[in-house]
Amino acid sequence: MILYPAIDIRGGQAVRLLQGDYERETAYDADPVDAARRWAGEGAEYLHVVDLDGAKAGEPRNLDAVRRIAAAVECPIQVGGGLRDAASVDALLDAGAERAVIGTAALRDPAFLDAALAEHGERIVVSVDAREGKVSLSGWTEASDVDVAAAVAELSRRGVARFLCTAIEVDGTMEGPALGELGRIAAGTEAQVLASGGVGTLADLEALARDAAANVEGAIVGRALYERRFTVADGIAALAG
Repeated sequence: MILYPAIDIRGGQAVRLLQGDYERETAYDADPVDAARRWAGEGAEYLHVVDLDGAKAGEPRNLDAVRRIAAAVECPIQVGGGLRDAASVDALLDAGAERAVIGTAALRDPAFLDAALAEHGERIVVSVDAREGKVSLSGWTEASDVDVAAAVAELSRRGVARFLCTAIEVDGTMEGPALGELGRIAAGTEAQVLASGGVGTLADLEALARDAAANVEGAIVGRALYERRFTVADGIAALAG
């Protein structure tokens, strides 16, 4: 299982939100490149970058930061936030991202998603984020009645090979991942699943490695790394079992 250190960018800084709330933000690095270099220096195999400004605006707003991060580290990066048309996806991949993470548009614009999958294949990751089991949209600002496991199953049938699933109610809390919800999602797809939200200790990562389904291929970790609860190297070792 791969550890994905998270770098969320808002207003040019590396920040973390509590439960997806833009009003409960903690800034950690004035320049997100500093965070990228730190995580890569500790052995990160992959980085997860989110353009929070873009997620709210509906279009990428931090492509320059993505370019600088991609140039600063040797490990690949996946990036999401505001990717709702083909031009945005192309611009992001041209900026140096290895994978593009599509969220809201994957559910609202089937033609766009189908075209992105046809053009870029497994470089497309679909983010299906949920609050209390229901999909949230538009940078987690809009609720829906769509069951997250059903959404993942349907998108799998359309050819999505990798999902990023965040349990918003535990995101940023460091109170432990939503293992039950993760299991329900993973059981409905043969695609790879990245787990996000709630990791606060090495024991949380050990539980993911031990108890998660075989198609859960990675864990995204943010606040716990920024607050030095453990290092990237320690997290990788915990996921290795």
